[in-house]
Amino acid sequence: MELNFRKSTAVDEELYYGTHSSGLGVYIIPKKGYSKTYAIFGTRYGSVDSEFVVPGENEVTRVPDGIAHYLEHKMFDQPDGSNVFEKFSKYGGNANAFTSFNMTAYLFSATSNMEENLETLMDYVQSPHFTEESVQKEQGIIGQEIRMYDDDGNWRVFFNFLSCLYNNHPVKKDIAGTVESISHITPEYLYKCYNTFYNLSNMMIVVVGDIDPVKIAGVIENSVKKNEPFSEEIKKIYPEESNEIAKPYSEQALSVSMPLFVTGFKDIDTGFSGQELLKKNIEMSILLKMIFGKSSELYKKLYEKGLINNSFGFDYTFQPEYAYSEIKGESSDPKAVYNAIINEVKRIRNDGLSQTDFERIKKVIWGEYIRSQNDVEDYAHMYLQMKLMGIDYFDFAEVYKTVGFDDIKKRFKNHFVPERSALSVVTPVK
Repeated sequence: MELNFRKSTAVDEELYYGTHSSGLGVYIIPKKGYSKTYAIFGTRYGSVDSEFVVPGENEVTRVPDGIAHYLEHKMFDQPDGSNVFEKFSKYGGNANAFTSFNMTAYLFSATSNMEENLETLMDYVQSPHFTEESVQKEQGIIGQEIRMYDDDGNWRVFFNFLSCLYNNHPVKKDIAGTVESISHITPEYLYKCYNTFYNLSNMMIVVVGDIDPVKIAGVIENSVKKNEPFSEEIKKIYPEESNEIAKPYSEQALSVSMPLFVTGFKDIDTGFSGQELLKKNIEMSILLKMIFGKSSELYKKLYEKGLINNSFGFDYTFQPEYAYSEIKGESSDPKAVYNAIINEVKRIRNDGLSQTDFERIKKVIWGEYIRSQNDVEDYAHMYLQMKLMGIDYFDFAEVYKTVGFDDIKKRFKNHFVPERSALSVVTPVK
């Protein structure tokens, strides 16, 4: 495998990258002097991918909701009955995995024995082993996990919010599925999803730390098992989604000490890719800080009135196919917070944004980008997440320079539309 080299002069970062003959994307970022090394091995496959057409087939495959998360759990079962975590522990590696809406990833961090840990990671992710007995056993374990999240206020207020925004898109469904949906999962379904989405041409690995790129690339190359790359992309099928939200309000009573809320806006300006998608994310990051950050007038007003506390925060989730902003926290009066947010949005639509605030917050975003490279875990996560969306995180500096005040004004007008907002509340059980 030939390694290419790229250097970001804006932040003095280096990247070694290449594509294995199997189609696996390899990205190595050396960080001299760092004690910890981090590796993350991911696939473009998440909870929203329940309908798809396998390359070379004509029929649509439909699988039960929650199967991506289920498959992640089952990957730790080894054909020889060995324990993956014990192998990592032997070499001082700390391993984990996660499933999100659009990706599944397997990872580890270590301060020594990097090559052995990397071989272990590559080996078990390429060694599926599903039996009827083990699949049925896992249904009980994941069923308990689902029930636990059903009682989690922060989890429920978030997914209730997504159910307010989305009519049909599967992003509104719980990542783990339901007790009913996972009862239909079989070894055949798992192998079908594994052979489709875990084809190495649909996967990438990112390694960040004080490492020798050539040596690490050699370990990866020698660890690849036989894998024929797909000649075309996997066709993912999503239901048609309207621009309108499903409903404006949701309320649920759970065992929480104080009301929780999530509000935000459905983004219908989608379909971007590459640098355009990255620019959109930078614009939204600036806007959210301008309107809801701790230096904003809205934040000060809400805090002084006792309507929010230090749990108050915001985020922007984006993919080429969908996106949304969320503002969340605890409040004695969530509806008052929501009304204040909508009133502030209306005021800005009339009075306009502050260019002084824009220039200040834009510098803050640059500082956050620089700091993100100081943590090997955050750096690796961000690089993989972006790359799976077709974005090169090394393009950040170049794209950042192109973001102007007019772009921010246009993005605000397109995104912050009161009619596309919703409020989800979880209240304490009386």
